[in-house]
Amino acid sequence: MPVLAEPPSNKQRLFIRYFSGFLIDLVVLNLFEEYSPNVTIDSFTTSLFAAVVLQLLVQLTLAIEHKVAAFFEGKPGGLMTFLRFFFAWLVLFGSKFVILEALSFAFGENVRFGGPFNGIVILIIIIVVMLVAEETLVRLYRKLAD
Repeated sequence: MPVLAEPPSNKQRLFIRYFSGFLIDLVVLNLFEEYSPNVTIDSFTTSLFAAVVLQLLVQLTLAIEHKVAAFFEGKPGGLMTFLRFFFAWLVLFGSKFVILEALSFAFGENVRFGGPFNGIVILIIIIVVMLVAEETLVRLYRKLAD
């Protein structure tokens, strides 16, 4: 009789989620490098490491944003609701500048983002595409369980 597959543990699910997120980031980053004049990466190896850095920084940003939102979550009043959304936006938007600087610091001229506002616009577009692709994959995975 064949051995039945055991359901994955939470650690295994987390590993697969971040690993697939990294692979999606790698693909998206390289597609932008290939088809956009505003993204230049000197080698596949560099893009591999850049995708790791992007995955880590985006996940860190989302964790910080969730903590900020949780701080204001239970507090009543319109001002608290406004502050919750304002600070969440501030973290999410401001993090793109931190990510751009971190990539510049880590890779120098080997990874360059150009275009409007010194590359911040293309970086925001890349990160949004990465997050949409990751969410699409997660939703597809969940649909397969039905």
